[in-house]
Amino acid sequence: MWKDKGIKIIILMLAALLNVGCGSHEAVAASTMNQSTEAVTTLESTEQLPMSQQPEQTLEESSTEAYVEEEKQKVDLVMVGDVLLHEKVAQSGQMPDETWQYDHLFAQVRDEIEAADLALVNQEVILGGRELGLSGYPSFNGAYEVGDSLVNAGFDVVLHATNHALDKGRKGLLNCIHFWKEKYPQIAVLGIHETKEEADTVYVTEVNGIRIAILNYTYGTNGISLPKDMPYAVDIWNEDKIRTDMQKAKEAADFIVVCPHWGTEYKLQESKDQQQKAQFLADQGADLIIGTHPHVIEPVTWIQSASGKEVLVYYSLGNFINATSGTGQGTAARMVGAMAQVTIEMDEQNRPYISSYGVEPLVTHNVSGTGQITTYRLKDYTEELAVQNEMRKQDPSFSLSYCQSICREVFGDLYQQ
Repeated sequence: MWKDKGIKIIILMLAALLNVGCGSHEAVAASTMNQSTEAVTTLESTEQLPMSQQPEQTLEESSTEAYVEEEKQKVDLVMVGDVLLHEKVAQSGQMPDETWQYDHLFAQVRDEIEAADLALVNQEVILGGRELGLSGYPSFNGAYEVGDSLVNAGFDVVLHATNHALDKGRKGLLNCIHFWKEKYPQIAVLGIHETKEEADTVYVTEVNGIRIAILNYTYGTNGISLPKDMPYAVDIWNEDKIRTDMQKAKEAADFIVVCPHWGTEYKLQESKDQQQKAQFLADQGADLIIGTHPHVIEPVTWIQSASGKEVLVYYSLGNFINATSGTGQGTAARMVGAMAQVTIEMDEQNRPYISSYGVEPLVTHNVSGTGQITTYRLKDYTEELAVQNEMRKQDPSFSLSYCQSICREVFGDLYQQ
């Protein structure tokens, strides 16, 4: 994996030097890039050989060619949806030797996550640690070891502003924050905060010469009130705060990504509320909007901001991993998720733009046992695997062709089967 954060400079020099008379020839190639990088190559003078030792051949005019090529400023960004730790998912991390790890959740897609310049994940539930007891729906709590495996998989940014952020109260929230701060200070954890200063700070990262701001908000926290002494603990959707954050982002970054936790659960089409919120974000300056929460995939589309700028919106990436206990028709759709794939470049006027985008459909392989449940790319999934998927017991319609049809319905031509 290459995660090159700088500008690559390639200097190729071809020189043919033939001396005539008493003179000398000198060639210098110099290039200055990014204000701080300079490369200079010099061919020093060489003494002329006596005429008697010169080869008898036609002398050609000396020529020197210097080529300086600067790699384009480009960022390949990926994001996956909800890491939803239902009880089966949580317990799958207990290994036979009594240790805990969750690398299996990401094993089938790790290569694509690692290869990205910037990888985001929606960590749906709080990681309060096993000391608080692992729990699934409706009040979730995950193990710290899930965080270890998120880092092992190659994620750079973890989004925690979800409706489950306060499932384990103040203690769960602080346990999660301290885990990330103390063990993985290099990972950006967004949407939850220990201090007001942190809550007032907009995250900006520079990748391959492009400054990218990332913001994360949730519609609410399932009716659980914010701690009285920490009203800033979770980034709740608030238009005044968002306006302020967006202004800071515009001043500090070239490109703004907003990740809202929004929408209606289990609906394959975005709601009017999502459309209105997306328009608001676009009008405030967002360049890319990637949503989560509905637990199923929703459409990808372009909208136009008030200033006329085109803004790309992924309304919902669905679940990355889950083991819902739901039953009945339509439940199988919760097994289908997606990875957003976006390439950001700078144009000749040094303005950022999205040069390409797509989706990589995913499917949860829902099976019981230690280290068994995982997520596949849909293109790598087979009928044989689909037959093993325990979702078939909950919704008999689940099959490979069912997953493919959901992707065609939601993503249209963007889905390349």
